[in-house]
Amino acid sequence: MKFGLLLPHFGEEASREKLLEGSKLAESYGFDSVWVRDHLVFEPHGEMEKPNRTFYDALTTLTAIGAVTEKLELGTGSLIPFRHPLVTALMAGTMTQLLGPRLILGFGAGTFDHEFEAIGWGDRDRVELVRSNAEILRRVFTENDVSYDDGVFSFDNVTIEPKPVGGAVPFWYCGATPRSARLAAEFCDGWMPGRTGLATMEKRIKTMRDITDENGRKMPTVAVIPPTSIEDTREEALKHVNIPGLLAWANKAKFAVKPPSGSFETVEDLKGQLIVGSPDEAVEQVKEFEAIGTEHLVFDFRFKFDRFFEQIELLGTEVLPKLR
Repeated sequence: MKFGLLLPHFGEEASREKLLEGSKLAESYGFDSVWVRDHLVFEPHGEMEKPNRTFYDALTTLTAIGAVTEKLELGTGSLIPFRHPLVTALMAGTMTQLLGPRLILGFGAGTFDHEFEAIGWGDRDRVELVRSNAEILRRVFTENDVSYDDGVFSFDNVTIEPKPVGGAVPFWYCGATPRSARLAAEFCDGWMPGRTGLATMEKRIKTMRDITDENGRKMPTVAVIPPTSIEDTREEALKHVNIPGLLAWANKAKFAVKPPSGSFETVEDLKGQLIVGSPDEAVEQVKEFEAIGTEHLVFDFRFKFDRFFEQIELLGTEVLPKLR
């Protein structure tokens, strides 16, 4: 199992020091990866984030981090398809040439219509944009003189250089819906939901195994990004988490597997939708993810970005050694 960190590149805690020094610290403690989100016109999620619209560009941020680290995988969780895929291809190929084959391109359809309306793409099917990106990137990463037309993107005899070091960059689908898991099994290398209960994840993983058994593709890497709060005690850890907000969000999740009561009412009902507690409790919760087939877990400390270095050290000394 691999372990990563979501980076504080958005909101009031975003800073050069936290991003660069935090990533170097994470590498020194043996973390495998660091991850960024993506927005063009950022609107904070009320239950998870404070109302600050600062947002550092995803690929620029990862490039800077890659320049000061050696081994960390650099992931997007998720990149939203408001860029032309040929632009993304050039950026990704360049990044791997400068930083090595460390990039993982997680894509998602995005939450907000306004980001696509702002660039004149408001009428486009965003899920199909993800599919288009997957196919175009796969081809221009490995072929020359590529011609393509899917009714949305169209070009003839295009060659993008440099090609990525190590071949095509891994392409993951980020999302928690049943459709996201099916699409990951259809054409992606990985599947990464965010706040997703263990029961829901287990159901999606079974779906992907059934599809890949049928289509003969390799099972996608299974990853997850749960909100995280770790302290000496569970009581202290819970003080840093907006439990009412997470419960409200979970109850609005259309396709989530519900608890026996039929609705999310307690923190226990959120099992898998966050990691919270003492270091030993965090270890046990991570092992529950591992037991259902999770291969890459990314800790999301957005509730505690003001204590980012402290959280890295706590995980690095009290949690990761017990999981290795």
